[in-house]
Amino acid sequence: MTIKVALAGAGAFGIKHLDGIKNIPDVEVISLISRDLAKTQEVADKYGIQHVTTDLADSLAIQELDAVILCTPTQMHAAQTKACLQAGKHVQVEIPLCDVLKEGEEVLALQKQVGKVAMVGHTRRFNPSHQYVHKKIQAGEFNIQQMDVQTYFFRRTNMNALGQPRSWTDHLLWHHAAHTVDLFAYQAGSPIVKANAVQGPIHNQLGIAMDMSIQLQAANGAICTLSLSFNNDGPLGTFFRYIGDTATYIARYDDLVQSHSKGAEEPVDVSKVDVSMNGIELQDREFFAAIREGREPNSSVAQVLPCYQVLHQLEQQLAG
Repeated sequence: MTIKVALAGAGAFGIKHLDGIKNIPDVEVISLISRDLAKTQEVADKYGIQHVTTDLADSLAIQELDAVILCTPTQMHAAQTKACLQAGKHVQVEIPLCDVLKEGEEVLALQKQVGKVAMVGHTRRFNPSHQYVHKKIQAGEFNIQQMDVQTYFFRRTNMNALGQPRSWTDHLLWHHAAHTVDLFAYQAGSPIVKANAVQGPIHNQLGIAMDMSIQLQAANGAICTLSLSFNNDGPLGTFFRYIGDTATYIARYDDLVQSHSKGAEEPVDVSKVDVSMNGIELQDREFFAAIREGREPNSSVAQVLPCYQVLHQLEQQLAG
């Protein structure tokens, strides 16, 4: 059976999903939704997608549609996820699930009611570098004592990953910190019980903090320090140092090295960890496998909601 999919958001991340889906058998994108009809049509023509619209409701009305992938602005995520579930469609929403905790809780309640697969794009759970560490932990060969994470971008103007102007404002806490807060609890295998945050000045045009520092502690005692900045002028991206009881690993996107005491970095081969080196493709494969197998996916709404509870607590702390 071919799973028929609609993709909402034909920007930088939507295209990453379209490229990943090309490698997955028996999945067809039949509808593309985005704000700018001409640009959307251009992307649809490139990927051979027949139906194009600016309104998600048009796609949800397609009877043979099975599932939706949402790569839309953060502020639309929760409402659109609910619309997909109410229409009886499986849904994968890009990170973050929400930027208001109550809305995320409503998504989970609806998912339980309708029983469809609802998954959030917490890609770090799927990147081979982080999967390698996770497998070591599961095998009892490595336990995290500390994670040190740096998330650095240069966003003094409102640009996307392709350097194009954005129609919405990104957020260090609800988007970029969500990756690490979820990954830390997932890798530690223990819920977060303490969380603290401080932030720098609010940008006078973007209305967001451009610098932030977060400390976390899991119930098992492991700690995490996360530094985030939209002011950093390179290198850009997120860099993870896993300090454990038997080794220290550094993950840079899909590369992993083992760090040794004399400063040497030994590359770790993660090419055989999964069927692809592309975290987005692996995330999509999990989504479609969960639909076929009628099971909860890794990074389901239920699994990641604790992350958003922590972000909510931090937001309240920063506002106080």
